[in-house]
Amino acid sequence: MGLHLEEIAKAVAPGAHALLIVDGAGWHGAKALDVPDNITLLKLPPYAPGLNPMENVWAYLRSNKLAISVFDSYSDILNKCQDAWNFFANDPNRISSITHRDWITVN
Repeated sequence: MGLHLEEIAKAVAPGAHALLIVDGAGWHGAKALDVPDNITLLKLPPYAPGLNPMENVWAYLRSNKLAISVFDSYSDILNKCQDAWNFFANDPNRISSITHRDWITVN
């Protein structure tokens, strides 16, 4: 997570500040986590899938790409998950439609 935050910090425009919304995963708030000065972490409340657009992504992948599947091996699971993710990630319109929140405004 620390390396990920460093990469995000490099992409933030000089003089700007990034707000990164995170869920309750332990590594998002580890005590040893060094958060760069130009990033603030905002932790979502527990059990708030309506606030976390990634929950829509997982639900979409489960129901449209991974449901009713029989996997032959662990490697097969990884390959099918990767295929599902790549299908999703390569379609910006699908990403936007699934993760959009009407109540969020960006200026």
